[in-house]
Amino acid sequence: MFDYRFDTFYEVLKHHATKRPKKVAYFIGDRKITFERMLLKVDTVARFLELIGIHPGDRVAIYMANSLEFIVTLLAAQKLGAIPVPINSFLKEEELLFILNDCEAKVLAASADFSKELQNIFSRSKVQKILWEGEYNGLDENNISFNEILANLESHEKLTQNVDIDDTAVIIYTSGTTGKPKGAMLSYRNIFSNILGVEQLLAITPKERFIVYLPMFHAFTLTVTILMPLYFGSPVVIIRSIMPFSNIIKQMLLKRVTIFVGVPDVYNALSKARLPWYFHMFNAVKFYISGAAALPEDTLERFRKKFKKGVLLEGYGLSEASPVVAVNRPNKQKPRSVGPALPGVTVKIVDEEMVELPRGEIGEIIVKGDNVMQGYLNRPEATAETIVGGWLKTGDLGYMDEDGFIFIVDRKKDLIISKGINIYPREIEEVLMHHPSIKAAAVIGMKDERSGEVPVAYVELEEGSSIGENDIKRYLREHLANFKVPKAIYIVDELPKNATGKVLKRVLKERLANEAK
Repeated sequence: MFDYRFDTFYEVLKHHATKRPKKVAYFIGDRKITFERMLLKVDTVARFLELIGIHPGDRVAIYMANSLEFIVTLLAAQKLGAIPVPINSFLKEEELLFILNDCEAKVLAASADFSKELQNIFSRSKVQKILWEGEYNGLDENNISFNEILANLESHEKLTQNVDIDDTAVIIYTSGTTGKPKGAMLSYRNIFSNILGVEQLLAITPKERFIVYLPMFHAFTLTVTILMPLYFGSPVVIIRSIMPFSNIIKQMLLKRVTIFVGVPDVYNALSKARLPWYFHMFNAVKFYISGAAALPEDTLERFRKKFKKGVLLEGYGLSEASPVVAVNRPNKQKPRSVGPALPGVTVKIVDEEMVELPRGEIGEIIVKGDNVMQGYLNRPEATAETIVGGWLKTGDLGYMDEDGFIFIVDRKKDLIISKGINIYPREIEEVLMHHPSIKAAAVIGMKDERSGEVPVAYVELEEGSSIGENDIKRYLREHLANFKVPKAIYIVDELPKNATGKVLKRVLKERLANEAK
């Protein structure tokens, strides 16, 4: 269906550096980086990676804050046929180590801001070198500064690229119901298909300007605000952090951003924000794209009333689909709907036997197309359960109307989405159960106006134990990223269980709903 003009994103960068070398590719504060300069940086880092022994298929992990170095590392690894592995920068040491060991990363590119979590990396993983972005004090032969690598940019001998469109472009880790992260392997074709599908809907040109402030490690951010603008030769305004949010507003006005990508929490904040009087006068945004979590209808309505120039488009996706599956159209939207399937993507609503259901009936959403991942790294059984006959089973429940618009109703799994980031109860439960004073634990999601959902834990203590909520939270913060720590912990005499001893989460959810009334 699509005309795949390129095999890799390095090819895309090289194309733009040849056709429009002096055009700005990235804005970072007051700095401007042209496509020509970006190619030189990528070539330099690729040459360095080659010299330290990175070969096709090797994994290069990226544990960074938003930065130009993140993108340089991504493209440099891809140039060599190596596979970049972006890692959630909110993870703590144990969680990070699991991913590094699962993907067998040989090199790690990291921000100096996160050095505390990396103290034991060399002794507890196969990582041989760390490339540091920012000011790091412990530089040696295994801890190398990006600044030093890039200090003497030179036109290194161009490597012979032997990378195919169906090779793995990136591995994105996404947890499953087991609580252990799984690496979704996405090919170049997977991601290109997503980009070309969006192109048919929005007619994006090199004149657009994107802004990236959401974490670059997220599949949504990576495809839509890094690789998609690169494909079109559109400049990107890089913001290191979402805070302070006033800086994002300032930069989107100063840099004349035309495409703004966010999660529902951002649009909820914007719809309520007291913006300066000149904002609407200078705001150039044409499309506001929302993804990663469901957009509340009241947020959508408030936003439309306040921002009348641009169009807010809600979409739906998952990492395993590269990630976009569906998106509303600029000329037709429906409240509470995530829109019809993206061009090139087929969506069905099916029953437990994967038999398609009539329009309007609720069932599991399954997806087919060039965007469906290659599979999970080192997880053939999980891959076989998730991709059946070429169809990706999303685990999400929804229905489709007569116009092909998809409505998400619920999730089959116990997944909690907080500010667009997936939280898996089983992972939190396993950590809780490791505490000697905890006999049993169950984690469920609670609706939250700011975050969409937050985790809440119900805990049954061992006889004679006297620990409290604050003690448990302190313990969890030592082992889990802060966003995974439950907002509330309820200590109960006994968790509701069925005859086989399984905790009845449905009962807990009903109890929580009644208490909230």
